[in-house]
Amino acid sequence: MNRRDFLGAAAAAGAVAGAAAAQSAFPRPALAQGVREIKMVTSWPKGFPGLGTSADRLAQRITRLSGGRLSVKVFSAGELVPAFEVFDAVSNGTAEMYHSSDYYFQGKSKAFNFFSTVPFGLTATEMNAWVHHGGGQALWDELSAGFNMKAFPTSNTGVQMGGWFNKEINTLEDYKGLKMRMPGLGGEILRRLGATVVNLPGGEIFPALQSGAIDATEWVGPWNDLAFGFYKVAKYYYYPGFHEPGAIISAAVNLKFWNSLSDEDKAIIAAATGAENDYGLAEFNTRNADALQTLVNDHHVEVRKMSDDIIQAIGQLSGDVVREIAAGDATTTRVYESFLAFRKKMVSWSRIADQAYANARALPFTY
Repeated sequence: MNRRDFLGAAAAAGAVAGAAAAQSAFPRPALAQGVREIKMVTSWPKGFPGLGTSADRLAQRITRLSGGRLSVKVFSAGELVPAFEVFDAVSNGTAEMYHSSDYYFQGKSKAFNFFSTVPFGLTATEMNAWVHHGGGQALWDELSAGFNMKAFPTSNTGVQMGGWFNKEINTLEDYKGLKMRMPGLGGEILRRLGATVVNLPGGEIFPALQSGAIDATEWVGPWNDLAFGFYKVAKYYYYPGFHEPGAIISAAVNLKFWNSLSDEDKAIIAAATGAENDYGLAEFNTRNADALQTLVNDHHVEVRKMSDDIIQAIGQLSGDVVREIAAGDATTTRVYESFLAFRKKMVSWSRIADQAYANARALPFTY
């Protein structure tokens, strides 16, 4: 080997040694460390305000907090699986996570209703209190584990509206023969009032209402209802939304995948869902207030309050329905008993706290 070749070889060896030293001194790229890919399937149209955007934010939170080690890709309704099949997709491992609301899955167990919303149940803040401090999460973990999942609250719509109607609702008789989109136990209550209940994913509601396939629909609240343009095809906008006083939007992770994660990565997902839960409720409250003004002032929507007689009757029927489904199996009974005891406590407290304050603030004084 001549001097030139020797020096070239030495330089190459030095470069290799330098690269090796650099690799030992600095972290390897994320891919080399083992990125965990997470497919998140949702029940929402792509980018839909408040629901689809919450899923996107959650995915970004998890990815950023993990430094890219957990890489979450969002699949909107219909992109990987249909809107109402996200539960099965995560349960069987087709996807690692879903973003939905668990009352869509009451066909799996009636107990799932309590981890979404039940008529005349808990408000958003009360749902958070029950889940985090009233034993709700432990019951949810037990229920979800039976379907190979671990679930979290990850947003909340707050109190919803009663819905959009193409005719006036003045008495209970007006529900007879009404074709209305309403999922969950609210739908069961309408059936008992004589309505024909249809469960449609969000993207199919407007054309059904426009064509006359349905006469009425509930969706979420002013923000989402404005986005779908329901004011173009329905005249009356009723409140209150007895059926969904504080609907949890949930994220569930395939349990086998969850158990394979490090404690750090589990903490990241828990922190991300918790942050999005707070952020999402705040966003719904803000945007709903703005959108209601737009619907009334710009689109001249007629907002109507259901009569106390109707609400009283529906409240009585709601209690009957919830008790009936609670008696269906031992798991649902235990969830119901926990939920009911917490509701009783919250009704007592809110009567002299939130409810009393709201009544006081509504008095006609100058502020």
